[in-house]
Amino acid sequence: MNIAFIPVRGGSSSITLKNIKPICGKPLVYWAVKAACECRDIDFVYVATDSDVIRKTVEGFRTAESGGIWDKIRVIGRSAESATDTASTETAMLEFAENYEFDSIALVQATSPMLKAADIEGGFTLFRSPETDSVLSVVRQRRFVWKKEESGRAVPANYDIFRRPRRQEFEGFLMENGAFYITSRNNLLQHKNRISGNIKTYEMAEDSAFEMDEPGDWIIIEALMKKNGLAEGGKEAVPQVKMFLTDCDGCLTDGGMYYSEQGDELKKFNTKDGMGLSFLREKGILTGIVTGENVELNRRRAEKLKLDIYKPGCKDKAAIITELCRQYRIDPENVVYVGDDVNDLEVIRMVGFGCCPADAVPVVKAAAKYISAAKGGEGVIREVIDKILPYI
Repeated sequence: MNIAFIPVRGGSSSITLKNIKPICGKPLVYWAVKAACECRDIDFVYVATDSDVIRKTVEGFRTAESGGIWDKIRVIGRSAESATDTASTETAMLEFAENYEFDSIALVQATSPMLKAADIEGGFTLFRSPETDSVLSVVRQRRFVWKKEESGRAVPANYDIFRRPRRQEFEGFLMENGAFYITSRNNLLQHKNRISGNIKTYEMAEDSAFEMDEPGDWIIIEALMKKNGLAEGGKEAVPQVKMFLTDCDGCLTDGGMYYSEQGDELKKFNTKDGMGLSFLREKGILTGIVTGENVELNRRRAEKLKLDIYKPGCKDKAAIITELCRQYRIDPENVVYVGDDVNDLEVIRMVGFGCCPADAVPVVKAAAKYISAAKGGEGVIREVIDKILPYI
């Protein structure tokens, strides 16, 4: 059995009741609990606290959003000795391990609200790999580090000043971000440490380097959460975008089929959509068309728009997009997709930000996180892009 352990104290030397102070509309601890509950590798989520206020707050998550993942929550007490300013986190972990049975434990820090379930799952995948006793989360820092010798002379610690690497070529170094640590109960009790033995690292996004320790961190992290789509914003919350895909007919076009007197098929595209897609390219976002049709007109339009991806004749769009995510190493959560009909429905549901035009079929509109004011062919794509650009 795998459990998540989230220790939260009522006292804080920097911010009073920091762990339940609202950030992006929710108490700070909510985000760590949510990530742990959503993790498929976690059976139960134990929140250990010495505060009745925090206990009631966390139990309120289960009441407000009852059922499903929230049933994993277990709120337990912790001793006064393990909740002092000077007590180590290991004190609380060992206290827990001596009283509860489990196989593996993921220590999840409440001060890392940018943690996602996928990160913890990635950590457990690594933990199950051969010759692995513990896993910790890290971020890659591409910074040039210096140190001062006893003589007072400064020397570079991780690069050659005469061969200064470009950032994209610089391996940098790995830094603990404090988001999570995974180990076995046996190793925890034996070594009395959150990690031990053969240790491996799980690399998280660079933004997750920030921890909630000082008041100034609040402003920075809240802005990053909004940028990355982690903030609570209802159906229209925009995730971190790495790929933008759209259907063709009914989205880029009005879905009409026009023919010349010579029998040539014609389609009406909107130039505003092309400009919007160019904005995404400038920001390094992958763009593409995934369509059930396989006609020369669509191919030429994709070529003119300089799209990265063109997938015509798709019978199973969800399978195609799953493969694209694997190919480009992108989580479906970081994909925006625009579709208008039932063959787009599965994709609308699986991606992070599924969108549709105003004249999409009702079942698609019900599933979409964003419905444009424009109809197909009237600048739908540009409208969606204008919606997500502030978050990129």
